[in-house]
Amino acid sequence: MPKANELKLGTAIEINGEPYVVKHIDVRNPTSRGATTLYKIRFNHMKTKQKLDETFKSDDMLKAADCSRCNVQFSYQDGDTYYFMNSETYDQYALSAEDLEGQTLYLTDGLDGIIMLLMEDSPLGIQLPTTVTLQIVETPPAMKGSSATKRTKTAKLTTGLEVQIPEYIESGELIKINTETGEFSSRA
Repeated sequence: MPKANELKLGTAIEINGEPYVVKHIDVRNPTSRGATTLYKIRFNHMKTKQKLDETFKSDDMLKAADCSRCNVQFSYQDGDTYYFMNSETYDQYALSAEDLEGQTLYLTDGLDGIIMLLMEDSPLGIQLPTTVTLQIVETPPAMKGSSATKRTKTAKLTTGLEVQIPEYIESGELIKINTETGEFSSRA
């Protein structure tokens, strides 16, 4: 049984006997004395795709949904459909861009370490690895002597994702992106 502060995007939770998957987490730290951290979480119903917003305290216990998980690899995209292959059985699973809401910008051909959530052998969603490695396609030129400052610049990556990176990194370099925050993590 996970606590609210242990939830990640793609985690399957049971609320009122119904299976939901975490789609967005907003952490709020009230400034008054004795205030506890609040987690405002947007869930999507696993079958009907209906949205549900709930707020939890950090130590609230939640019930994990009864669904199976398997390791998959991203195979390819065809229109708005994304195809994944089970790493052990080689079964194919398809999810729409709507099912993946916000996760498509981290998918590259052959990406491993993805966990597929299955209920009665039908795919419900994925959990991405904590970091993914992507290549910079376009960014302003590097500035000499900028490694000592914390200034950033915008970089466009191969998947279309735009992130803020340190000024000393150049186009063509591989960088690691945190999939939970969508921020630059390190050079690859």
